[in-house]
Amino acid sequence: MGYWWLKYCGLWTMVTIISLVQAEDPYRFFDWRVTYGNIYPLGIPQRGILINGQFPGPEIYSVTNDNLIINVHNDLDEPFLFSWNGVQLRKNSYQDGVYGTTCPIPPGKNYTYAIQVKDQIGSFFYFPSLAFHKAVGGFGGLRILSRPRIPVPFPEPAGDFTFLIGDWYSHHDHKDLKALLDRGHRLPLPDKVLINGHGVSFSSSLTVHKGKTYRFRISNVGLQHSLNFKIVDHQMKLVEVEGTHTIQSMYSSLDIHVGQSYSVLVTMDQPEKDYSIVVATRFAAKKILVGSTLHYSNSRQSLISSASLSARGPADELDWSIKQARSIRTNLTASGPRPNPQGSYHYGRINISRTLVLESSAALVKSKQRYAINGVSFVHSDTPLKLADYFNIRGVFKVGSIPDQPRRGGGGGGGIRLDTAVMGANHRTFIEIVFQNREKIVQSYHLDGYSFWVVGMDRGTWSHASIREYNLMDAVSRSTTQVYPESWTAVYVALDNVGMWNLRSEFWARQYLGQQLYLRVYSSVHSLRDEYLVPKNALLCGRASNMRGPIITP
Repeated sequence: MGYWWLKYCGLWTMVTIISLVQAEDPYRFFDWRVTYGNIYPLGIPQRGILINGQFPGPEIYSVTNDNLIINVHNDLDEPFLFSWNGVQLRKNSYQDGVYGTTCPIPPGKNYTYAIQVKDQIGSFFYFPSLAFHKAVGGFGGLRILSRPRIPVPFPEPAGDFTFLIGDWYSHHDHKDLKALLDRGHRLPLPDKVLINGHGVSFSSSLTVHKGKTYRFRISNVGLQHSLNFKIVDHQMKLVEVEGTHTIQSMYSSLDIHVGQSYSVLVTMDQPEKDYSIVVATRFAAKKILVGSTLHYSNSRQSLISSASLSARGPADELDWSIKQARSIRTNLTASGPRPNPQGSYHYGRINISRTLVLESSAALVKSKQRYAINGVSFVHSDTPLKLADYFNIRGVFKVGSIPDQPRRGGGGGGGIRLDTAVMGANHRTFIEIVFQNREKIVQSYHLDGYSFWVVGMDRGTWSHASIREYNLMDAVSRSTTQVYPESWTAVYVALDNVGMWNLRSEFWARQYLGQQLYLRVYSSVHSLRDEYLVPKNALLCGRASNMRGPIITP
């Protein structure tokens, strides 16, 4: 991109000022101080990462198209970044808050994120993206409400609650975990599960009123485990998944994989007493679970111990979970962030211009554990990729450094090479991504900057004949999808958001050791309608440290 912007800066500044005067979207301001501090998820002190003294961090409330101005002070002893899981950051990948796009905030310094929740609604979360910070906190909920004039396909609930669930290490500091990975070791399994920062069963409770309906926004902010969420003796009506209003099906429990968010309505229609809210690991050799109390306001019967908890699941967890995943579909008649129905975009009728088959693998490279996609294990460059792209700094990355398909012999753990994996793609193309999992674990993948349609999933190996099984009518649109053991998942993506976007495993140790890549969505038009400039307060680092171009605030 370089300095071609110079001759347009004066005109663009004038146009920007005029547009702001005519139609400014609301601003919300946040001032966050990130510190270490004692937290007590298991009743004993443990060093965690706090935001304004809170663990989990403060929830962000916003409305479609709001501008969020978040000033982050880093009082840790190491660099730090926040990323915004599921927020698409239209035309603005510089603010994504991962190392491939954004320079870390140095210790003792601050950085102000300026992001717009453009054309989005729904339930999301933020988290610290560097190293293993998210293992000790720094995460919080982020909700985007519909604008008042946009119809929502259910009555306003009596209350709206966020549940941040995730696995947890009770005996390891984040620096210890990082050191283990840096030495080439695998990590031990997380040994606890938390609900909103609580890992001791029934140390937290929620009071409700009989006959009322409440909304629960549930996000798996953990590191590895798929988790099952249920409220004993209550049915949950699924209404939204990562910004998409869904067919309102009823579930007794939900499998929520790492990085995923769900929103359900629950009517308090049972006898007035206390009930267990149970979160338990799925697809794990050892069951780990934690409970919280759902307390009816007139209840006289209290839960007093964890003896009432049960981790019993279906006889075949895998078949049960696949069936549930396939049942989650888009409500075609409901409005999304705009008045038009979600079904007005007919993704199933658009021609696919390219198919990517992404296959994970694991192996030792120079006696150290690494993970890869299509035989390439990602290593960070010394300069964020987006800055190198913007300033035309050569030698930082090479587009096409990872193939579209797995290399022969690359699956099953062999043939891994280290590289800064960047895959090129053209703006306004429509592509298919197939996640092939030959391993015996559940995997979870996330794509920053986008939502995609989950059109198919099944056991075995994907082939072109698998397309016959695709849902080309009402597949759910989301930003994080699971891939079951020895199975595949296929998604469709409309590449309408120019930028450098991270595609990663949400299994955090695998992400850290290379199971990720960057998708460079490129437009040769170089239009400010397609991508904003680097913000004027951008932190510069690496080979971009001394670069300053004609940059203005979007």
